[in-house]
Amino acid sequence: MTKIDLNSDLGEAFGPWRMGDDTAILDVVTSANIACGGHAGDPATMVETLALASERGVVAGAHPGFADREGFGRRLIPLSIREVEQLVATQTGALMGAAALAGARIRYIKPHGALANWAADERPVADAIIRATRAVSPELAILAISGTELEHAARDAGITVFSEIFADRGYLSTGRLVPRNLPGAMIDDPAEAAARLIGYLSSGLMPTVDGVPIPLDAHSICVHGDSPGALAMAVHVRRELQKAGIEVAPFLQPTKENR
Repeated sequence: MTKIDLNSDLGEAFGPWRMGDDTAILDVVTSANIACGGHAGDPATMVETLALASERGVVAGAHPGFADREGFGRRLIPLSIREVEQLVATQTGALMGAAALAGARIRYIKPHGALANWAADERPVADAIIRATRAVSPELAILAISGTELEHAARDAGITVFSEIFADRGYLSTGRLVPRNLPGAMIDDPAEAAARLIGYLSSGLMPTVDGVPIPLDAHSICVHGDSPGALAMAVHVRRELQKAGIEVAPFLQPTKENR
């Protein structure tokens, strides 16, 4: 593989509470998954982050999650399938409204946290997200965790789908991420993360904590923007990828709103 996108979850501040260094990370990544006011974010943060992304030519996507600020969207909320549709549609629509003010454009949807993990395993949840995507705009693509039900649901529905892997998360032999409460869930060392990614990109096999490496597809690499070392991780990963001859470029072509 000679080309890969680098994305990060951004816009996760709320009022006076700041989360991460979005301005600096937007100088490094090529796609930005922007919180929609559910697990994090507020109108001012959405507009500001979208404007910053647009100025830098960074492709913007919606990052809807459970309306659970206390749990940062990382706790499973037992919504009905209809409620999942409503959550994704309304949060994405809110971000699209913010984009109109910021002179930006939303190009894709990437579910956040526990919602993404739920959609990874449960096809009805994945289908609900796809229906919401189509209802808001059939032009929106999906960014899905590689090898998941959301990926399959998007393909079956004829929605453009891109697959992602994670720079800073460990993998199980099932292809799922190691739960955050277990050893091996997080990779904090940028050198370790970059070496693992370069090995994956040369072989197509992702190391796991509980078995042999597994095959995964990938159009994008995620670096979580909320971790303390997020900027250092993103900078090091991008530099090492480029040193290895891998071009870092968005999986969707930037439009005039992203320049």
